[in-house]
Amino acid sequence: MTTTRSPGHYAYVLRCSDGSFYTGYTTDVERRVREHDAGDGAKYTRGRTPVELVHVECFESKSAAMSREYAIKQLSRTQKERLVSDEG
Repeated sequence: MTTTRSPGHYAYVLRCSDGSFYTGYTTDVERRVREHDAGDGAKYTRGRTPVELVHVECFESKSAAMSREYAIKQLSRTQKERLVSDEG
């Protein structure tokens, strides 16, 4: 998946090497994915590298992106799988 370099606030979903999903917020998706892969991201992803970016949504405000991040985190695994499969 490629991302755009337009400024904004992003909610993103990673698929970890163990098949689990991680959802986060950032202002720079490419940098954040590199951090996760390097073991410098969230504690959750440190033992689950490499990670794959499987979903990104862009928002104009931090609060909107963080609200969406929270909403995605509340989804069931089946719902998350459906969300990321819509990318194909």
